[in-house]
Order: sequence, then C-alpha cells, then structure tokens
Amino acid sequence: MTKEQVRKRIIEVGIVPVVRASSTDDARKAVEAVCAGGISIVELTMTVPGAIDLIADLRRSLGAEVLVGAGTVLDAQTAQQCIAAGADFIVSPGFDLATVQTARQIGTLIMAGALTPTEVIAAWKAGSDFVKIFPCGAVGGPKYIKALKGPLPQVPMVPTGGVNLETAADFIRAGAEALGIGGELISPAALKSGNTGEITRAARQYLEIVRQVRAGENSSAARQTVRS
Repeated sequence: MTKEQVRKRIIEVGIVPVVRASSTDDARKAVEAVCAGGISIVELTMTVPGAIDLIADLRRSLGAEVLVGAGTVLDAQTAQQCIAAGADFIVSPGFDLATVQTARQIGTLIMAGALTPTEVIAAWKAGSDFVKIFPCGAVGGPKYIKALKGPLPQVPMVPTGGVNLETAADFIRAGAEALGIGGELISPAALKSGNTGEITRAARQYLEIVRQVRAGENSSAARQTVRS
C-alpha cells in the first residue's frame, strides 16, 4: 500500500487504535477484537514484547485489508526495523528529526509526536505526515486542538491521550483528522478477563461517533452552500 493510500485510510476511518499489551498473545487478541469491530487500522507499540516480529506476523496474516503500524518508535534504527518488518506507518510519542527523515527517505508514512505549538510546527516542517498531539488530555483535550488549529489549520492533527467515548465527538469537531485511542478502546481489564467482545463493541461505538459527527458537519456545510 502506498503512503498516500495509508494517509487516506487513516483519515477515512478516523480511529487509530493504540495496542499496548503485556504479551504477544494479548496484543494479537486486541488486534482481532478491533478488526472485528470494523476498524481496519492498528498501531502496535514497541512496548509489546516481540513487537517487531508480531508486526511481521500480522502483516502476513491480515494482508492489505488492515493497516499495521508501529507505535512508540523512539529512534531511526527502530523505525527502519519496523518498516522492514512490514509496518505501514510509524508513530512516535515525541519529535525526533532522524526518525522522521528515515521514514520519509523510505517512503513510509510517519506521525511524529508533539505538544507545544513550537513542536507541532517543527514536526510538520520536518515532513511528518500527521502530527500526534500527545498527551492531549493533560493540556485541555478538544479545546487545545481547537486552539492549535486556529493558527495551524494546515497541520493534520491526531490527538492521543484523553480521547474516550465522551470526548471523541468534540475532538473531531475541534478539527482532529483522526483519533489515537489506547486503553479507552483496548481495555486492559477486558484483555485480562478475555472479554474481547467489550473491545469490539467499543470499536463500533467510536466508528459511529466519527461517522455521525462528520455526517452532521457535511449536512451543515451543504445547508450553508444552499443559503449562499
């Protein structure tokens, strides 16, 4: 899949599930549950044991129907290893110039992390395809995204941290291109108990929230066009 196709898929789906788990088996169960809920994207963090090998396994088993990304990538070497394993995109919690440059040179989509306006601008100018706003919930959540989008409307932002079923709609309305969701979607308790159906239900709920908000915005835009 090309970088442009990956970019379009992320925007279209609007949800990037962040898979953190204490074992490879749990991570795989989380991926299966998310996919069963209709989300065709997963971000497997480097904190999962054997994460890079699991990315390769998922890439082979899931095919092109599901995007498999690598998260919590802290340096260029790890980015290279993940891309070699088949990662469709790279996500970092902060901005590391060498990691962005490596992904760009290879032609893989990257979502660099940033928080302050200065960091957001630096990540965007370096060539990050999306900018992950993290930890967004700690600095105002949707209001913070709205504040950033004022002077930086051209920067596609993906807030992570503080996104849940109560705030998801507000994040989309504030201008987020997609939402990074970890434990609020992939519940550690559900994984531990084996109740992955809870994760599947949550995936469907988040998708419906994104769909409804976007449908409402499109209707409003259509009404404005008719009036004008």
